Amino acid sequence: MLLSVVNTKLRDEYASLDELCKSLDVDRGALTQRLAEAGFEYMPEINQFR
Repeated sequence: MLLSVVNTKLRDEYASLDELCKSLDVDRGALTQRLAEAGFEYMPEINQFR
């Protein structure tokens, strides 16, 4: 669920993960760690987690 919400926001509202984290006051390290534990990595070239 988290992956879907984050990727949708990245696709529709934010040009980068940094923008998303700053706007939503989310710790980037915590978010990327949580998604990494589920097997996903942020890919800045496509602005999505895969």
